[in-house]
Amino acid sequence: MEYEAVIGLEVHAQLSTNTKIFCGCSSQFGNEANSQVCPVCLGLPGSLPVLNKKVVYYAIRMGLATNCQINRTNIFARKNYFYADLPKGYQISQFELPICEHGSIDIKTGDSDARSIGITRIHMEEDAGKSIHEESFVRKNETLIDLNRCGVPLIEIVSEPDMRSPREAAAYLGKIRQLVRYLGICDGNMEEGSLRCDANISLRPIGQETLGTKAELKNMNSIRNVERALTFEINRQKDMLENGELVVQQTLLWDPVKNMAKAMRGKEDSHDYRYFPDPDLVPVMIDVPWLQSIKEDMPELPDDRRARFESQYKLPAYDAELLTGNRETADYFERVAESIPNYKLISNWVMGEVLRFSKEQKTAINNIAVTPGRLIDLLKAIIAGTISGSAAKTVFERMQRNPASVQQIIEQEGLAQVSDTAELEGWIDQVLAGSPKEVQLYRQGKTKLIGFFVGGIMRLSHGKADPRKVNALLQKKLSE
Repeated sequence: MEYEAVIGLEVHAQLSTNTKIFCGCSSQFGNEANSQVCPVCLGLPGSLPVLNKKVVYYAIRMGLATNCQINRTNIFARKNYFYADLPKGYQISQFELPICEHGSIDIKTGDSDARSIGITRIHMEEDAGKSIHEESFVRKNETLIDLNRCGVPLIEIVSEPDMRSPREAAAYLGKIRQLVRYLGICDGNMEEGSLRCDANISLRPIGQETLGTKAELKNMNSIRNVERALTFEINRQKDMLENGELVVQQTLLWDPVKNMAKAMRGKEDSHDYRYFPDPDLVPVMIDVPWLQSIKEDMPELPDDRRARFESQYKLPAYDAELLTGNRETADYFERVAESIPNYKLISNWVMGEVLRFSKEQKTAINNIAVTPGRLIDLLKAIIAGTISGSAAKTVFERMQRNPASVQQIIEQEGLAQVSDTAELEGWIDQVLAGSPKEVQLYRQGKTKLIGFFVGGIMRLSHGKADPRKVNALLQKKLSE
């Protein structure tokens, strides 16, 4: 029997606010354990929560970006469960009346057409603390608790079960990550836990409408791990069904080292949490003027920006997709494009040398030494013929460590392009004299060897020869 996977994702995005959702404690990551707590986030008797307005603002932005209906009246609820890192014994979340509902985003996998993935809801909630038990300083059979994360603001983005493969799930999660970063509401760092994903997955025979028994996968700290974990679980459930076994509803923890998932606990249903409206928080009322101002403040979203890059700058689809992959790269490109009308030249440099350097240095593109202004100067030198394209790469390497101007670096390194005919002919004669076999083959019709000769001349000149003049002189020499 052939089966199809039915996958839904629950994505938690930690919002980039300075303080927590219901108190004034810092939400900064990585500080000393239990140093960012107060009576409110510790759940001490008599303490009362006060909602952080920026959390509501960020949640609305995400709702608008995902085509959601914004519920102008929404309420907070208590999600009741006991765990050591949840000091109140409940988590403040939203249940029956979330802030955003009934949205969608489009995803693409490979060359396939875009598919719409439904979004059931987006709701605001507070994070729980962190249990520490695997670190080297923790004794055997001991768990330590860090409550710094208690009360850190989250939005949970719950998809419809519309995905049918691990690849589609990875594409969906990548799109969510791209959106929260474009909106400036979350840094999207999965390794630090500011973007977390749980996956619900079941299998059913192809053609059957009824859903199978689902399992929940947790502890996946990268998009790649989400894809790997789902692949594992599909194979596990398929083997069970083919062997006549029943799939049990449970929560599984993904182990990226062993490349397998292991059972953690039985999977809860919503009634297990005994939700009820939080009596300490009034309903959230969003007035029309504020909602309209948020709509007007929305940035250009990645799909719209990609389409504009293709139409305005006449870039190939591949270039536009890569350049608009994150907001910083797109901004960098557009700052250079304001001064350089050769958009394909800019695209080649940003996608090539600039992004390569950013990746090597593990530095955001807006923090690298070669700023848009310095790249403009370098590209102007190429366009003016001051330096060749190959020499420009050398200049670019020097610019990473040398704060001098592009012109100063060209002079310091002696990389100015040589256009003098006599000097160029000298290099051409040396290369042709050293390649008699290739010269003969060229004259017999293998004209593609022109690239071989040009490459030799560029190496001999250390990249300083003017390639356009070299081509013209070379063809003249070879035709004599």
